[in-house]
Amino acid sequence: MPNSGGMTVGLLDRLRRKKEEKNVELGTENKEVITELEKLCGDDKETFEALVNVMFLDPKKIETSMKEAVENAKTFEKAKDLLRARIWYEIAGGLAIYEGNIKKVAEYFGECERLSNMKYPILKDPEKAVTMAQEYYKKYLKS
Repeated sequence: MPNSGGMTVGLLDRLRRKKEEKNVELGTENKEVITELEKLCGDDKETFEALVNVMFLDPKKIETSMKEAVENAKTFEKAKDLLRARIWYEIAGGLAIYEGNIKKVAEYFGECERLSNMKYPILKDPEKAVTMAQEYYKKYLKS
């Protein structure tokens, strides 16, 4: 009787080989995908790092207003649910980036840092990050 474990390994090896062959055919092997944000930021890695995890690439799809997000954050903070509060402040901060409101960006991401052990690179230079985000929105966000 054949070893079923050997059959499974053989099948997995064949699937991996097919995937690798497909990647080679598509020309995607070992190539990094460069995003539009990376293209826009160019060599400014600090600004890219400041924006990559906090800006919404299409904020029009967010169905919550900045005001609602802040209200939700405060509600969760009062209930001692700091994780949800931080997430809602991040949403508010992302919407503030879209609106170009540097003061609110600093305020909301400052609240995120206060509620967590996380550091938010956007707080180093929020003005520069928001300016770059506004360029992105003008160039890539279709009305």
